[in-house]
Amino acid sequence: MNAFDWLMNMPIATVSDECTVIEVSFNQGSRKDFFRNTTVQQFEKGDLVCVEGVSGFDLGEVSLTGEIVRLQMKKHEVKEDNPEMKKVLRRASDRDIDTWRHSKGREKEAVIRSRAIAKQLKLDMKISQVEMQADSRKATFFYIADGRVDFRELIKIYASEFKLKVEMRQIGARQESAKVGGIGSCGRELCCSTWLTDFKSVNTTAARYQNLSINQTKLSGQCGRLKCCLNYELDTYLDALQGFPDNCDNIQVAKGHAMLIKKDIFKNLMWYVLPDSNKQYPVTIERVRKIKSLNAQGVIPEELEIAEITSSKVKEVEPEFVELVGQISLQSLERADKKRKQKQQQPRQQRQQPPPQQKGQQQKGQQQRGQQQNPNRPPQGGQQRGPNRPPQQPRRDK
Repeated sequence: MNAFDWLMNMPIATVSDECTVIEVSFNQGSRKDFFRNTTVQQFEKGDLVCVEGVSGFDLGEVSLTGEIVRLQMKKHEVKEDNPEMKKVLRRASDRDIDTWRHSKGREKEAVIRSRAIAKQLKLDMKISQVEMQADSRKATFFYIADGRVDFRELIKIYASEFKLKVEMRQIGARQESAKVGGIGSCGRELCCSTWLTDFKSVNTTAARYQNLSINQTKLSGQCGRLKCCLNYELDTYLDALQGFPDNCDNIQVAKGHAMLIKKDIFKNLMWYVLPDSNKQYPVTIERVRKIKSLNAQGVIPEELEIAEITSSKVKEVEPEFVELVGQISLQSLERADKKRKQKQQQPRQQRQQPPPQQKGQQQKGQQQRGQQQNPNRPPQGGQQRGPNRPPQQPRRDK
């Protein structure tokens, strides 16, 4: 994890007081080192630079410059005037970047091949990662092993196989997890791959002090060891437990011996269980001390005097059941359903009705068939006449 340069805008008194050492990170920040800037160029954070390597050069990214580097060197106990400190050669060119990318492309193939060679030699070790120098003249093989491994023959085979200088470096399971990275059970990026650099021993005693169940599945991290975060709040719990009485795992009352189950540092309560039931009873610290003193005098109290637990959490009011049948109006739904049915019926009626010409022909045909069946029936719109009666002439007004 990169440190924040909070001294970036601090003015410098003289040019001679300016820090000439810069911090360079390699392999996405998994490895960092300090280099002396002997060039006349000024580098800023994020610049790619070429630095001195083993029989060649290496390429890295500038992570810190200026006065903040002196604080980092003091933290890592590195002297600024160290004559063995390597130097910055130049700013990385396009050709240097292409060479560096070609070397990084060989790392995955080197891991697979190196694991196969170690398996053929039947060595009890695991190759975790291979880091190659930018000019492909040196490679560092990180491995994990439970004990000492004689890899003298292995180094010779690696040197002849990859045509470069080989360096073997043993790391632990936590360091491997830091190099691989990942997401923890808390939903955040692993601490070891971001900011945690000092790995302290963790045991199950830390979980017991914090009243955590001893479940290896939940307490183990990605590395297979106990989570480092178990130590983060351990000091707070130890300070709070100093106010609790000692040697109070078993106290005697009239119902029998009460056994201590857990200590609640937030409410200052001690939880006991009686032999005749599995129910847990909270007891205040003052009451436990009083019972312990009575037991020392040979007096057995009648009961534990269970403490009342008051929760500061506001209780949520559950909504009451309300009968909504008959209160909801369905007129809008019925109207929409009625309109939908009308739209469906209109195309059907249009398909059933004949065109106007066919409709007139059908009416004429019906009239002719009706006259044939009833010859004495007058046609529609006319008056009935007898068989010999002449047609009536219109009257003329005089």
